[in-house]
Amino acid sequence: MTILGMGVLIVGIMALLLASIGLFVLQDALSRQHAATKAGSLGIVLIVTGTAVIGGSWAWWWRAALIVVLTWLTMPMASHVLARAAIRGQLPEDGEGSIGGGNMAAQEVKTKG
Repeated sequence: MTILGMGVLIVGIMALLLASIGLFVLQDALSRQHAATKAGSLGIVLIVTGTAVIGGSWAWWWRAALIVVLTWLTMPMASHVLARAAIRGQLPEDGEGSIGGGNMAAQEVKTKG
């Protein structure tokens, strides 16, 4: 069981690493938020599950189940709130530009000049 638990733990760590790389590589706020919440929640669930497999007792399993349920309940809500804030904060008043993308400094210069 230890080998299986370590394998699940390593996959979870890799998912979190991929999510953190996505935060730096992706260009717009919505893509970054997607990487952080989707891959991040998968990574957390896999790490907690791997820890429960290594722990082996029911005390580990019910705690892991509680963490998984809370993660699946809160991460989508947080993602939704962040996406709405990104859309509302980055739409230019004249309707030009893309939602969550582009260079905001260049758009500000364009509207001022």
